[in-house]
Amino acid sequence: MKKKMNKLNILFIVILLGFLMFQSCSYNESSIIEKELKLRSIAAFNRFEEVWNFNDFWKRGNTFDACLTFVEAASNQWPNDPEIISMQTKVNKMLEENLDFFNSYDPGTLWADDFGWWGLMGLNAYKHLKRNGQLELANKYLELSTNLCWEYKKNTAYDISNSAIPVPHGCRNGDANGHSLGVKNTVTNSLLFLLSSRIYRLSQEEPINENEKYLDMAYRQWIWFDQWFNLEEYEYLKKTTSSGALVQERPMAFFEGSDYINKEHPPWAEGWVWAGDQGLVVAALTDMYLVRDQLSEWIFKNNIDANFDNAVFEKRILYLIKEIGKGIKTALVSSEDLIIREAPCLSSFGPVHGRDYVAGRGIMLRYIGSEEEKNLIGVDLNENIKATIEAIWQTRNKANNQFQAEFTNKEIDKIYIEKFEKLWGLADYVYEWDIKTMKEKNKFGVCQSIGLDALGAAIKSL
Repeated sequence: MKKKMNKLNILFIVILLGFLMFQSCSYNESSIIEKELKLRSIAAFNRFEEVWNFNDFWKRGNTFDACLTFVEAASNQWPNDPEIISMQTKVNKMLEENLDFFNSYDPGTLWADDFGWWGLMGLNAYKHLKRNGQLELANKYLELSTNLCWEYKKNTAYDISNSAIPVPHGCRNGDANGHSLGVKNTVTNSLLFLLSSRIYRLSQEEPINENEKYLDMAYRQWIWFDQWFNLEEYEYLKKTTSSGALVQERPMAFFEGSDYINKEHPPWAEGWVWAGDQGLVVAALTDMYLVRDQLSEWIFKNNIDANFDNAVFEKRILYLIKEIGKGIKTALVSSEDLIIREAPCLSSFGPVHGRDYVAGRGIMLRYIGSEEEKNLIGVDLNENIKATIEAIWQTRNKANNQFQAEFTNKEIDKIYIEKFEKLWGLADYVYEWDIKTMKEKNKFGVCQSIGLDALGAAIKSL
């Protein structure tokens, strides 16, 4: 009996030692990964600091939003690290210069989506500056987001009429002076949707005047998207042949009397889908899910819809988020190397607007990498985020840590495009971004922001 007990004790000790060694190896491996990610983050930010202040309005707003989201992730992960603290201090000074840049533009010359990008960046700037005790500058950015960007976007681009067919209202992507009405594409509508929902959510924590007007606009935009998504014959939310769905670049309905037939501004092609739109729409839907109780109370208080059912609304929102999540996983990720890619559409890659749409992968990662969205999309993208940042890092210019527009292998790209074509029904065999006409510093700033977005998502997955 004694020998048997000794054998059991020895076996227990061996198992325990094995477990402790496994735990130690796992901990050491995790520590090495985290340390390497921090070093890459510092190097990437240092390069961004050299190229961020280029002269292009919407791109500058978007790239700095990438920077703010990344710095917040780094600060949360390594709050006491001196170099991360230094990043925050530098960002404070950069935001002073950015406000001067914004104020140097005549708002009438800007496009509706410009106000969306800057409005979202302004909200993140407000939060960052307030945390850092810069209250005066913080309030200027809050004013920029609410009384400038949101108001301009609502007053100059939102279609208040009930006449649009087959879906009324929505937001046009025209200029503030009204010289061009533009089209009701996904990016401008999702930006108004998300800016409205984000301001309203902030108003739950901060005193923002007339906060219900933001909830009202967010709900209007929800109705616009949901009505389109329910018109399945037009495939605005288009299903893939395997599972999931993606939101197309704009809703189109080709019949006499339709208001959704414009193929210009920018030139449209059948099947066009952009990664950035997926992140923006998922983020806005997530916001609506998180304020569903406040929304329900507001709807009944103001007699908006007597038939509104919070349980039905919640189910519908979660369904849409998960459908887009599955669409991202199946159609925008290569099963060969696990890297997240842009949908192979010439309209995105081509010479006309490639310099704008190149940022889409980063924008998508900025939002689907957030903890709130990750909890709802129903798919695990952590390995894909890691593979993507590894590819971005390995293909950088090692002399200055400048990230590139392309960071994937052409042979695998070809396999990916063939797979996408089977899933989507359409694809262009495009491998490189045609951004030769893009000013060099603009290109460096945008490409670096894609890496910052990917790094921010990777930090949040630790």
